[in-house]
Amino acid sequence: MTETLEYKGYKVENVAGGKADFYVYTDLCKGCGLCIAKCPKQCLKWSKEVGLFQTPAVEPDAAACIGCGACAMTCPDSAIRIERK
Repeated sequence: MTETLEYKGYKVENVAGGKADFYVYTDLCKGCGLCIAKCPKQCLKWSKEVGLFQTPAVEPDAAACIGCGACAMTCPDSAIRIERK
């Protein structure tokens, strides 16, 4: 039997000019900031949502994000997912 886990989080729609959706799973985000440091467009910022250790999670600037996925690849906890349309 395969179990499907669902994590609490939020979705930012239509980033990269409508070419992608950006998901942040706050149940996994520990607020380390590695994604902010790795973003080539510097479009990630701390959000009002809290993560795993009650530290701020991140959110993208939808207008500036290019949907490259560098943040998702850098995240050690897989708390970010970019879904390209």
